[in-house]
Amino acid sequence: MIRKVIVAAIAAMLVLAAGNALAAWGTKELENETIAVNFAGEVARGGYKIVTTKELKGWVDQKKPMLIVDTMPYEDSYKKQHIPGAVQLEFPIPEMTSLDDKTKAALVKLLGPDKNRLTVFYCGFTKCTRSHNAAMWAVKLGYKNVYRYPGGIKGWDEAGYPVEKVK
Repeated sequence: MIRKVIVAAIAAMLVLAAGNALAAWGTKELENETIAVNFAGEVARGGYKIVTTKELKGWVDQKKPMLIVDTMPYEDSYKKQHIPGAVQLEFPIPEMTSLDDKTKAALVKLLGPDKNRLTVFYCGFTKCTRSHNAAMWAVKLGYKNVYRYPGGIKGWDEAGYPVEKVK
């Protein structure tokens, strides 16, 4: 009798655990799918390339000549942590259908005259579209070697890579 109770209790716990795991797994995958589809659309519309966390870290370690641009707000993000060597130019989150003269001038000044310079834009995380806006507009302005780093500062930090702070 005690054995049957123990077996039933274990079976009940396994069913509950499996049900919770399936519910969480299904919800997360649907969210991942939405993020992936949105990201693929942004890349297609933007005309830029993408770079993974590991690839970007390799470029940094190799001291590959490049410009890394953090598109997050200065006070709330960049100042607190950014990829070593990155410069900051904030972009908005909603996809930009036009570029005002002030932002265009700041972007062109930051990017410089070399249209083939390796340039990497990042923001907070994959769903954040600030880096999409910056990369897309760099391409529209004629820059050729433009990458978006989708993992952003969150992916960089989760990988355990070093960050810089503004003192």
